[in-house]
Amino acid sequence: MNTDEREIFNYLQTWGGEFISVKEVCRRASTKKRYHEDPNWAQPLLQMMAERGLLERNLTGHYRIKPEPKKKHDGRWVSPEIKEILDENGVQVESQSTESDMDHGEQL
Repeated sequence: MNTDEREIFNYLQTWGGEFISVKEVCRRASTKKRYHEDPNWAQPLLQMMAERGLLERNLTGHYRIKPEPKKKHDGRWVSPEIKEILDENGVQVESQSTESDMDHGEQL
């Protein structure tokens, strides 16, 4: 990221997940002098950042920082000892295997 892109990114971070118009980014992400010299200085940078996946754009042309994808959690983790006790009592539990379990040759 170059300096201009970093200015835009830092400005959009202050808004959290809210979409901000291009005009507002151009006015406030940098200095007043920059805006008066070129009122649309950020527009091509915003488009490039969106193409690279740093930003996302809504249907009205407003931009925001692309939120981190939420990790999908398919169930609770159950220790092998607890799973064994539950299996003995007839309770079905789907647990996720870990690398350490695979190293010891244990199957869940």
